[in-house]
Amino acid sequence: MPARLATDRLLTINAGSSSLKFATFALGGEGDPTCEIRGQLSGIGQGTAKLSVTGADWPTGNLRLESHRDALALLIERLDIAGWRGVGHRVVHGGTRFTAPARIDGAATIAALRELVPLAPLHQPHNVAAIEAVAAALPGLPQVACFDTAFHATQPEVTARFALPERYWEAGIRRYGFHGLSYEAILHRMGGTIPPRLVIAHLGNGASMAAVKNGKCVATTMGFSTLDGLVMGTRTGQIDPGVLLHLMRNDGLDVAALEKLLYHESGLLALSGKTADMKALLGSGDARSTLAVEIYCYRIARELGSLAAALQGIDALVFTGGIGENAAPVRDRVCALSAWLGDFKVEVIPTDEELTIARHARRLLS
Repeated sequence: MPARLATDRLLTINAGSSSLKFATFALGGEGDPTCEIRGQLSGIGQGTAKLSVTGADWPTGNLRLESHRDALALLIERLDIAGWRGVGHRVVHGGTRFTAPARIDGAATIAALRELVPLAPLHQPHNVAAIEAVAAALPGLPQVACFDTAFHATQPEVTARFALPERYWEAGIRRYGFHGLSYEAILHRMGGTIPPRLVIAHLGNGASMAAVKNGKCVATTMGFSTLDGLVMGTRTGQIDPGVLLHLMRNDGLDVAALEKLLYHESGLLALSGKTADMKALLGSGDARSTLAVEIYCYRIARELGSLAAALQGIDALVFTGGIGENAAPVRDRVCALSAWLGDFKVEVIPTDEELTIARHARRLLS
């Protein structure tokens, strides 16, 4: 077999606060890109980092990675990506400007992505840092940004608007929705069999659901931020804003304390009092763990009813994500709570956000 050309390969990157997930894809042929290597660098900037990888025989001992630039330097060294087709990035927020994947054309595009940091302060800085790291190390290597919000840009204004003064709508305060790359992956895998009224439940440490009508998003459970909607691993999900005002006024919580509470100290972790891991909760049997799972399933079933209303019915429900794909008791409980909706098809379909990024990047860089 002839050696594969470097230009036939693509790297995808999903950068978190202290981690970097990556995958490499071969681009030859007319079908989907073929994944060759998947891996994750975790513990970036936390003293000792770890590498896990499948598809390659790499040393996986402890590493010193002080920044995303260090992590990218390691990948560039291991993969020798200088002559590759390019790099595709997951970027959480595209705001109102980026409603489709976009090629990163130099400093102006990066600056535009940085302007969106206030809309996703816990995620966007790390996504942009990875883009800047690649640009610094390999200035000529093409890059593409793929946005989690873009999938939801088809939501009608009646869905996207909050009941706030007009100036806030003009300033970009609206329901955006997230996990869009995962939803795209599910629709791609369903191919020509997408039902007209579909709900997709992406259930992982972060969780959301989307109502898809004739292949387009019309409503989703996450809104302006990744806090809204379902109960998550350590995030509250939907909460009365009056609770936040009360905590600020009576308990003296400032913005930083509220952010820590809502993002890191709530959800399944708070309800169970010990863990956010669904497998552990399902195997525990103690009262608080059982209650945590029951509330989790109740919120999914309640949001399913809301999304069915947005669709004016439901033909199919797809479960995906780590919990959606692997926690059968959660799926069973949600379906039992939703029996009043009548008959609809239920499927479990593994997501693949990296493949979605690779498909978009190949198209834009061809």
